[in-house]
Amino acid sequence: MRPVRLNRALLLEAPRRAPDGSGGFERGWTALGTLWASVEARSGRDLDGMGAALSRVRLRIVTRAAPPGSTMRPAPEQRFREGARIFAIRAVRELDAEGRYLLCEAEEEVAR
Repeated sequence: MRPVRLNRALLLEAPRRAPDGSGGFERGWTALGTLWASVEARSGRDLDGMGAALSRVRLRIVTRAAPPGSTMRPAPEQRFREGARIFAIRAVRELDAEGRYLLCEAEEEVAR
């Protein structure tokens, strides 16, 4: 395995549901902490529809591993944030046999 260069600080966020006071829920995000990562774009495509033009980019994000059950272990349905950019996590698996790194398959949608 080639060396992993973790050179970007990403904020890991988990979804949160809070009562809205009217019997429903508001969806929000809770910051869990910062992880250093390597981010690599894999593929992208343009999406047209619903009155807005979007671009969707698939990303490969590598972070140091955290034990299962740890709040700092990325999981599907969570997301990474880098400033205004948001990377939705779709899948997570171990990158190496020793379990030192995690590979997160993620997507970023950008309105054009």
